[in-house]
Amino acid sequence: MPRRWGIGLNVFVQILLTLAIFMGVNRLSYRYHARWDLSPQQNYTLSSATLNYLSTLSKDVFIANVFARDSKIYGDVQTLLEEYRINGRGRIKVRSVDPIRDIERTESLKAETGLSLDQGGVVVRVGKKTRLITEEELVVRENTTETQRRIKEFRGEDAVTSAVINVVEGDERKFYIVVGKGARTEGSLVDAMGAIGELGRQQNFQLYPLNLADVSAVPTDADGVLLVGLRYDLSEREIGMLKSYWEGERSGMLVLLDPSGETPRLNAFLGLHGVMPRSDRVLYAESTGTGTRKEFSVQGIFDLESSITRPLSSSTTNLPGQSESLDVRFDDEYLTNQNITVHPLIGATERYWGEKNYLEDLPIVDDEDTRQPIYLAASVERGTVTDERLRVDSCRMVVVGNSSLLDKKSALAVNRDFVAASLNWILNRDRLIGITPKQKHSYRIQLSQKQSELIFWSTTFVFPAFVLCFGLLVWAGRRAA
Repeated sequence: MPRRWGIGLNVFVQILLTLAIFMGVNRLSYRYHARWDLSPQQNYTLSSATLNYLSTLSKDVFIANVFARDSKIYGDVQTLLEEYRINGRGRIKVRSVDPIRDIERTESLKAETGLSLDQGGVVVRVGKKTRLITEEELVVRENTTETQRRIKEFRGEDAVTSAVINVVEGDERKFYIVVGKGARTEGSLVDAMGAIGELGRQQNFQLYPLNLADVSAVPTDADGVLLVGLRYDLSEREIGMLKSYWEGERSGMLVLLDPSGETPRLNAFLGLHGVMPRSDRVLYAESTGTGTRKEFSVQGIFDLESSITRPLSSSTTNLPGQSESLDVRFDDEYLTNQNITVHPLIGATERYWGEKNYLEDLPIVDDEDTRQPIYLAASVERGTVTDERLRVDSCRMVVVGNSSLLDKKSALAVNRDFVAASLNWILNRDRLIGITPKQKHSYRIQLSQKQSELIFWSTTFVFPAFVLCFGLLVWAGRRAA
């Protein structure tokens, strides 16, 4: 009996020690662990811009995934929100509510937020402020005429981070877009206002029209002024209003130039700040066996050093329509004395040049034309402080020698990202630049009839039979012992 009690006590102690080690390892792994994202597109990694913002989050945020579980983007949304919860330092609470299966929880969420929730989406709430992100804000679909358009990009992080900023900041910023100066086409300005308005809903700013002929000054509450594709020049009075606004303590401007526009006063204003439009056309021309070929649509490369374009530097862009080159004077002593910093943002690839005689059948590069480097966009900053510890808001402007970036029919997602990054930079929201969409890829495996039959028999009979035989061998071996 003493020997049996000793064996039992020994086994009991071993079990206790095993449980203690098991619980201790689990506790340590819960508190101290590392995670790796091994997906090719880094689908499960938040951008540094979002992580930086979450690290300074000062309010509790509630986020609900209100998509049915059979939705095509349910998994992407749920995975994304989990990343927000994990990196939110306890500030972010996440809930998943299936509006089809969880009727009671859906009704409770409706009562809490005051939203109808008649469509799937993501609900973001801080206190009494609520924002619903619809499915169309989370994805970019293929530009086809089909009813069911395939999803080609998932923009969830951009939309969710913008919504969090929206409800946390509360007060919306204001951009004014100059109207009454003509446009390339009747619908081009409408397209631009629609695209910028959509960005505003995501980035927490409102867009208002501004006719400079009807006011005596740029509104004092303007966080930025947009000049998109002006066909006719500003008057001396209007240029004076623009100068007064720009010379304030905090101002921002986005200028999308129409190369066909007659705007000498606006060009002179830009030239004083280091970016002079050349009134040419950036193109590529060659003689082929079928005739002359002129290409006005320009392939561009984003700058690697600017905070605006650095997140996009791995992508190339295409500027539709016509573009004019910019004389970017980033080494000008006068600008340095004025504490103005100019930086190129987009450059044309090597085969393009700035052509003055672009109406010729076969233009060739001559002395009056502009050779490489060809700049298509540039940034201007006044009041730069290099020491980040003393960082203050500065006056910022982005100039682009193309006004077709936001045209509905030719708009590219990368151009939309560039405009969004430019607007955030103008608002001194540098921490929000760098949230890029995740590409969605579809893979199809073609199996022959023979391969399908092999998979069926292997999974249905061979593998289960192997496990059964192994179990019988183990049983027989223990019985013999």
